[in-house]
Amino acid sequence: MRKLARILTLAAAGALLAIPVFVLDATAQMREFTGRIDTISSKKMIVDNRKGDKVSFVKADETVVEGEKTSWGDIKKKDWVNVSWKMIDKPRKAYKIVVLPPKEDD
Repeated sequence: MRKLARILTLAAAGALLAIPVFVLDATAQMREFTGRIDTISSKKMIVDNRKGDKVSFVKADETVVEGEKTSWGDIKKKDWVNVSWKMIDKPRKAYKIVVLPPKEDD
């Protein structure tokens, strides 16, 4: 009986230690960056928020494009976008891109 209790305790402890690995990826905080496309290629884009910040993003396999355009290939330089990415990614991966209507001040 003691041996069974010890095995169950070790199994429960092992399960608790394994949970954070899976939870970390599933709950990674998403960030958003909004700006105008400065440059874009088939795999990478640089977004300028017009406040002195330029951030580069790479296309992920699961990148979703919504809004005014619906595919990465349709996005052009000077399009306004809102990009969602995870803090843990190095380099930053664009998971969701919402193409915004053009700004009036352009």
